[in-house]
Formats: sequence, C-alpha cells, structure tokens
Amino acid sequence: MSACVPTRTSDSPHTERVHPPHSPPRAPHRRFRLAGADVSASIAVFLIALPLSLGIALATGAPLQAGLVAAAVGGLVAGRLGGSPLQVSGPAAGLTVVTADLIHRYGWRTTCAITVLAGLVQLGLGCLRVARSALAVSPAIVHGMLAGIGVTIAVAQMHIVLGGSPQSAVLDNLRSLPAQLADLHPAAVAVSALTLILLLLWPRLPGRAGRLLRKVPAALVAVTGATATAVFAGLTQPRVELPSWSSHALAGLPEGPVLGLVAAVLTVTLVCSVQSLLGAVAVDKLIAARPGLTAQVSRSDLDRELLGQGATNVVSGALGGLPVAGVAVRSAANVQAGAVSRNSTMLHGVLVVVAALLMVPVLELIPLASLAALVMAVGIQMVSLHHIRTVTRHREVPVYAITTLGVVFLGVLEGVTLGIAVAVAVSMHRLARTRITHDEKEGVHHVHVRGQLTFLAVPRLSRALHHVPHGSCVVVELDGSFMDHAAYETLQDWQRTHTAQGGSVELTGRRAATGTDADAGIGSGSGSGSGSEGVVPASSTVQTVTPVNGTADSPLAGCRCRPWTPWRNHQCDAPPPEAPHGGPAAEHRAEPPNDPSDAEPDGRTSAVLPQVAESAVASGPARSAAASAPEPAEPAEPSERVRQTDTTGPGERTESIGAASAAAATGSGPSGRQLVRGISAFQRNTAPLVRGELARLAREGQQPSQLFLTCADSRLVTSMITSSGPGDLFVVRNVGNLVPPPGEESGDDSVAAAIEYAVDVLKVRSITVCGHSGCGAMQALFDAEPGGVQTPLKRWLRHGLPSLERMADPGRPWARLAGRAAADSVEQLCLTNVVEQLDHLRAYASVSRALRAGELELHGMFFHVGEAQAYLLSEAGEGRGEVFDHVGVADLSA
Repeated sequence: MSACVPTRTSDSPHTERVHPPHSPPRAPHRRFRLAGADVSASIAVFLIALPLSLGIALATGAPLQAGLVAAAVGGLVAGRLGGSPLQVSGPAAGLTVVTADLIHRYGWRTTCAITVLAGLVQLGLGCLRVARSALAVSPAIVHGMLAGIGVTIAVAQMHIVLGGSPQSAVLDNLRSLPAQLADLHPAAVAVSALTLILLLLWPRLPGRAGRLLRKVPAALVAVTGATATAVFAGLTQPRVELPSWSSHALAGLPEGPVLGLVAAVLTVTLVCSVQSLLGAVAVDKLIAARPGLTAQVSRSDLDRELLGQGATNVVSGALGGLPVAGVAVRSAANVQAGAVSRNSTMLHGVLVVVAALLMVPVLELIPLASLAALVMAVGIQMVSLHHIRTVTRHREVPVYAITTLGVVFLGVLEGVTLGIAVAVAVSMHRLARTRITHDEKEGVHHVHVRGQLTFLAVPRLSRALHHVPHGSCVVVELDGSFMDHAAYETLQDWQRTHTAQGGSVELTGRRAATGTDADAGIGSGSGSGSGSEGVVPASSTVQTVTPVNGTADSPLAGCRCRPWTPWRNHQCDAPPPEAPHGGPAAEHRAEPPNDPSDAEPDGRTSAVLPQVAESAVASGPARSAAASAPEPAEPAEPSERVRQTDTTGPGERTESIGAASAAAATGSGPSGRQLVRGISAFQRNTAPLVRGELARLAREGQQPSQLFLTCADSRLVTSMITSSGPGDLFVVRNVGNLVPPPGEESGDDSVAAAIEYAVDVLKVRSITVCGHSGCGAMQALFDAEPGGVQTPLKRWLRHGLPSLERMADPGRPWARLAGRAAADSVEQLCLTNVVEQLDHLRAYASVSRALRAGELELHGMFFHVGEAQAYLLSEAGEGRGEVFDHVGVADLSA
C-alpha cells in the first residue's frame, strides 16, 4: 500500500471504525439492544391498540379478553417471527364481520378452533411460498371487501351507540334502525358523541401546543375523555366487564358441519392472509418514505410474513384469542413514531400483557358506547374516498361496488368470490372491446385502434384498412397494451402490400417508449408455427422506416425492453448467429436478435431495415420471441427517411438496433447508430415540447443560479437529482469532481476558468461540489502507488492528494453520513474529498470575494447511487466534524 493510504493511531477517536480497505464494517457483537426510538414507538402503538382491541372484541361478540389476547400474541409472536419487521399485528377490523358470524353460528370455542386451523393453513401456504400470489388479487376487490366490512361494522355499532343491541345480519340491523332511533338512551348517545368529537378534532388541534398534543393518539384521548366524563358525571350505562382469567375459555374441538367448517377456515385464511400481505407491502412504502430507515430495516419477506401470521393465529386461537392479521393503523403509527426494528412491535405486546393483568379495574370503567363509537368510526374510515377515486380512475367501479354489496348482504367469502368473477368479466370485456376508426386529415389517412388488438378485432381492422386508397400516406395509431399474432400478421401483410404500391405507413402508439424493429416480441415463439402465440404491446411509439422509392425491406427483430426504458438504462444481449433465410437457428431462437446486420459468407454485412414498425416494450409475460429471422437486404440508401422514437437513461451504453438509414449507408458502428437514434428521438418527441423554452433562453442568454461541479461518472444526471431544467445549472464535470488549488502551473485552468466565469460573469448564487458513491477516481487515487510513470490520469489525480492527507490526519474528525459510518475506506475518501474541494474553492479570489460580500453560498453534496439518496453537508459543531444529512420527502415542507 502506498504512503498515501490513511492510517490511524491507537489513540485516534476513530479507531473502532478501522477495517480492511473496501470491506464492510465489522459486524457488531450479538447482544440485545433496545433503541429508545423503539420504546417510544411501542408506547404509541400500545395506546392505540388497547382501546381498539377491546372495541373489536365487543363488535364481534367475543369475550373482551379475547381482544387483549390477540393483541398480545400478535405483538410477541408475529413481531418475532413475521417477515415485515415494522408491521404490527392484532385483532383487525377487517375480521370483525367474519368472526362475529362464526361466533353466532358455532360458538366461541369452535371459533377459536377455526382460528387455529386457519393458522395451520397459513403455515402450509407459507411453506409452499405462495405469498406473492395473494398480491394478484385486484386492488378493487380488496378495497371493496374492506368497504363492505366497514359498512357492516358501522351499521352494527350504530345500535350500541344509540343504546341498544345489534342484530346478527346487516339487513336486520337496517330494519330495526328506525325503532332504535325512536328509543334513544341519552347517556349512551352523549358518551358516543363525545368520543366521536374528540376522535375527529384531536388530530386537528392548531398551533405549537397542538403539535405537541397530537403526539398522543386520538383513539386513547377519545376513550379516556369519554370514560372520565361518564365517571365524574355518574352516568349509568353498560361498561367493560373483564371476567377472571381463571374462567377464560380456550379453544375446543370444532363442532358443526364439515363443509361449513372448511368454508369458515378458508374465509379466515383468505382475509387474514390478504390483509397481512397487503399491509406488509404498504409498510415497505412507508419505510421507503423515511430517509435513512431503508438501510436499517430490510424489505418484507412475504413468505416469512405468512408463516409468522400462521403461527400467530395458531397461538392466539389456542389461547382463546381473536383471529390476527396485520393492522394498517397500528403499523403506520409504528413507522411514524420512529420505530427502527421489530423490538417495538414485541414491546407493544409486552405492554398489552401488563395492561391485561394489572389494569383490569381501570379498563372496567370504559363505557361500551365509547368503544362502539370508536369502532364505528374505524368502520366508516374503511370506506375510503381515496380508494373510490382510484378505482374510478381505473374504470373498476363495478368490481368495487359488487364486492362491497356482496360482503354487506351475503358475507365476506361470497362477496370476494363475486368480486373476482366481475373482475374477470371486466377484463374479458376490455380484451374483446376494440374500437377502430378511419378518417382523413390533410391528405393523410389515420386509422386509430383503441383497445387491445386481438383476433376478435381482425375483421374490423381489415375492413378499415381496405378503405385506405392505394399509394396514400397512412398513420396507424395503436392505442392499446398489446396485439396478438393474428392481428400482427394482418398488419404486416397489409403494410407490405401498401408500401409496394407506392404508399407510406407509419405506426405509432399512445406513449413514447424504446423504438425497436419489426419482429421484437411479436408473433409466435418459432418460425415453424409451434402454436406459441405471441402477445405484443401496441401502446408504445415505435420506429418506422418509410422508403422513398416505395420498396420495403424485411423486418428485423430487435431488443425487448421494459416499459420504463425511456428513462432506465436497458441492456440488450447480442443474439446468437442466425441461419440465412429463416433456417432452424432463426426458428428456434429464444431471444430476438440485436444486431442490425446479417453476416454474409465473405464477412461483409448488409443493412436490414424494418418494413413494419413494432414495439419491443413488453411488460411481464406479455413478451415473446420473434416469429422469423430477417432476410438480408441491400444497404439502405441515404434518401430513405427514418422515423423512430427512443430515449436514453443514466449510464446508457447499449448497442440496440434502430439505426438511421444514413448511419447504415455510411457503415457507422453501433455507437453511431445509437447516437442517431437518440437524436431522432429528441427531434421527434422532446424538441416540440422544449422548443419554446429553449427559444426564450436563446434570446435572453444563460442566467443560471448555481454552479454544479460534479464527477464525470455517467450515472450522475444532475438535472434529474436536482429537479432542474434547461438554463438552471452551470455544470462542470471532471474525473473525481476535483477543484485544483489556484495558482498551480499544470495546464489545469479549465476548472478555474469555469469558476471565474460562473462567479464574476454569470453571477451564480451558489456553488455545489457533488461527490458520489462508487467513484472510480477515488478508487484509483486510493490504490495509486507512489512513483512510476506519470500518466495524464495520475497527473490529474494529484489534486486529490490533499483529500488523502486530510483523511489520514488523526487530528481531523472524519466526515460522515447521517445515521451511519461510511461503508468502506473508498466511500470515506469520497466524503472527505467533497469537504477538501470546498476548501480549495474558498481559496479562489473570486469565490472568496463573493463569500465576504454575502453573494455566494458553498454546498457539499454526496449522492449514493445505489440508494438514490442525496446528502447535503452540514456543520455538526466543534469536534464532531462534517455531517452529510439526508435530503428526503420530509425536507420538502421546509
């Protein structure tokens, strides 16, 4: 190792962070640690879970202690064994209707046995690793199921709020509601109204005091306030009754018809599993929104989560508890309260056990009307307006409505079954419904296909294409998500005939995507007609080549990319060689080729241009191999006009086909074709959108507000990570985002000139030095050996030697990331280099003068490429060094 490698003495304050270069930090000693954030989060979740558990038990008609048992077991067992570390499990409102119906039919002890059996089924499903299959259920069905359960809960609890008793069926509750309204109990109504008022107004308290008070859960405040009012006012009404634990009923042998019990077990399994798995996915999204938490908490393991929920239901049912599932309200509260591990969930379970054993006298003061009002509010919230707007936007209102009504009037399993049937029917209707129109505008014929282009629409498509005159210009718009083999063959045959007769054809789509060639992802899986019908997307803007002389070349298969490739880098592997004229190698290829030329025996290549433009943007299983191999053709003439659409993303280095005819004629390589393709995409799609803004900038000149000095790494897209537009940033890139100290005689005046021009001429208000993770320049600097041949790279990297010296200086504290140390020595050097280059900047006369005048600010920035996380440098105070703080969603409100 060179003498430049940083070293630490034994008395250095950073000794504990020393480890071999480029290796992760040493693993901490395995011992139980309880973070303060987990303790505070567990208390917040406990205060929410306690009243809700009692209220859900009341709503189901189960012993009230069963709710406490389920909450405790959910916290301890699911918290320890589940695959979602921050999801909180317990008795869920979504299970209220199911459990109430089971208790009414089979009794409490058989219901506990059904819960145990459902847990065993969940364990079996978890072992089979089918958890992801639950996510295939349409969100409209899930939202409809929850809405139906919410309506059922609200209608039933309305009777207790008014002072009466609910019936077992929704229709019975609706019929008896007028009589209940005529026979109100003032004490119950008053307590319920106070609970609802506190529940509604507490989260809306204004001011600084309101922000502090809102940290106390509204559910706890509402129940506590109503209980205190009822006690001090001396209101006489039913209250919570917790019998002795010695008389608590445990699970018994199931009794009842076998088919009924099987249906009950499947229903509990379905509702528990779907709600828990969807809850785990939602918790992952909440974790991703918290800066820094993603690095500490792993993503949910859905199969493990299903196993954990199964074990929880087995234990809960055996101990006489309610069925358990992941609960969205408690999970969201756990994440928002700052939990960092599964310890918060488990500690909340311990607190529930303590409350169940030691707080019985306090719990027995709670009026039943207050709990009923709380659960009724939860049921009303389950009918989410956001969900209704979502399903309306996606045209799935029939699925949502049928599922909701089915759950309300028939039951959960029946309602979900109806919802699935309606969802399948809606999907089939959309697949079969295709609208094809033909009109003429300014001599150009437009054939617009709305919907999926399948064999069912082929007769209408042929009729519309038949009405297009020979030799005319035609634009075919494919406004759908895919086409099948029959529709593709129809379009291909017609396009070949039409262009042979002197016409031109352009195929476009609804949204821009990666332009590729003809057979990409279209047609059957083999050229011999193996029956493997391909499905292709028809909603992407595609590449077409319109020969001026009216001839058409053979189609060429291209890469198959995903829908996000207009932004995302897409890598398309080169295909194996093909046999000429569609031989066996072409018939049985698994992937479409990626090279726009066919090798001839003499080693020369001849360009092959597509005659039918297709899209290669296929999502998921809707992608297939090309139907047949392209046939060689003569080199394209420069007079041919190329129309294509593509965009490139960060780090784009692919060699996808789609070359312009000019590039093919001049023999350009893949890089030249890619350049022309990108320029063509800009001219076609982006230029019309930005032409006005660029024209304004051309008239007014550049007036950037920032000088952004960053690395030449291709993965750093400055306009994207800063949300900037044209003219906002004056960007200087170099290897390692280095700022040579002023006055050095080395011919490195380019950066100095840019700094002087930006500060003195452009009058920028800030300068940002941005480093990044995985910097190759810092790696080279770290590994450099002293002496040797002075290459241009070594001469340039000498400006980074002060960063190495700064890092090795034991008297200077290390720069660090908020919440964690650097992953390895190279990342530490990247952070230190940003701080050092800022010091170099301050030495420039123009910068120093602007800083003294208060006209300029300097910023240090670090971008972690793998995490897509930005950090800004902030001074942490004397002795603590520089800290790079997170920049995330939470900072947008500042």
